[in-house]
Amino acid sequence: MVYRAKAPLRISFCGGGTDVSPYPEERGGCVLSTTIDKYAWASLYPREEARIEIASRDYGLRRSYPLGELTFDGELDLAKGVLNHFAGPAQGLPSGAEIFTHSDAPPGSGLGSSSTMVATLVGVTAEWLRIPLTHYEIAETTYKIERLDVRLSGGRQDQYAATFGGFNFIEFHADHTIVNPLRVPQETTNELEYHLLLVYTGATRTSAHIVDTQMDRYRRGERSAVSGLDELKHLAVELKNLLLRGRLDDFGRMLHQAWEAKKQLADAITNGTIDELYAAARECGALGGKILGAGGGGHLLVYCPIAKKMDIAVEMERRGGRVIPFAFEGRGLQTWRV
Repeated sequence: MVYRAKAPLRISFCGGGTDVSPYPEERGGCVLSTTIDKYAWASLYPREEARIEIASRDYGLRRSYPLGELTFDGELDLAKGVLNHFAGPAQGLPSGAEIFTHSDAPPGSGLGSSSTMVATLVGVTAEWLRIPLTHYEIAETTYKIERLDVRLSGGRQDQYAATFGGFNFIEFHADHTIVNPLRVPQETTNELEYHLLLVYTGATRTSAHIVDTQMDRYRRGERSAVSGLDELKHLAVELKNLLLRGRLDDFGRMLHQAWEAKKQLADAITNGTIDELYAAARECGALGGKILGAGGGGHLLVYCPIAKKMDIAVEMERRGGRVIPFAFEGRGLQTWRV
């Protein structure tokens, strides 16, 4: 028997940063996001040999370990964290296994690929062990493995987006998270998809240091960081309302406001390449946009008037960006057996 899983990557429209501790515990956070037809994939092959073999196409690594608790050493730690979680302190895994992972977007792309991969690994391992988990349990397990076990800095939106899928307004509180699926009319999602450009800037980045910087500024009470996060929370609510009412051009303009607020959180969120691409898009007629994820690289999302979309796409390519075709995906984590 072979076990497989896939989970969709996400576009976060607004609210990123308000899901990073200690902000949600102290002030409550919220994020508006959706998932797209780019995925993290995992296959698990049980083996009689008492070894775990993990192969990651994204990192170009293949490593083999004796069956038992796996030590974190900077290589494939997230996959190790998933296996350690399910092995538990006493029971261990039932056999060895070979695990193969790959993603449709590279790590550091701003599409939540790392958290999505962990959710995929949680899903495929639970399928192997026949452990029934709810969507909330999968997302919360993914968060615990990433943030508490492996101690990788970041927020908690991506785990829920990947697991649940679709358009969601996600609320973060001190002791719980609430995922509110949005009933957006199909004609609205079609029209929004038509207006958006997803542009790869040509560079990936490590989000942890950007997240650490913005949260350090928040903990110190720096006015720009606190007000920036508060503004992002407010704008996430407003963007949700505009989306549900189908006011998409206003939605696009408000994305620009969200980008201006996001840039207050840390200097490394933007750079010369991002600023040049975004300024060029605006000069060609784009109403708004933002860098996805923590910033510093990855993918730029641009909202375009339809009549100007192709001109903006050509200009993005001319300046070194790469336009990535995509569609919205309504399904979250999926697992199956072969």
